Amino acid sequence: MKSYIFRVVVEPDEDVWRAYVPELEVQGAATWGYTRDEALRNIQEVAQMVIEELIDEGLDPRLRNQ
Repeated sequence: MKSYIFRVVVEPDEDVWRAYVPELEVQGAATWGYTRDEALRNIQEVAQMVIEELIDEGLDPRLRNQ
């Protein structure tokens, strides 16, 4: 299994926390949570799904805008 490291941004957004992976946001790697920790847990799951989908499509997750 290959590992990837991506920067995650977590920021307050009104009454929730928004989390996203800038390099993968266009592919859908964005989510939110009621707490910062919840947003971090959610983005980990979402990013993993996005990365797996890109790999299944034969794309390299590290290359943007594919």
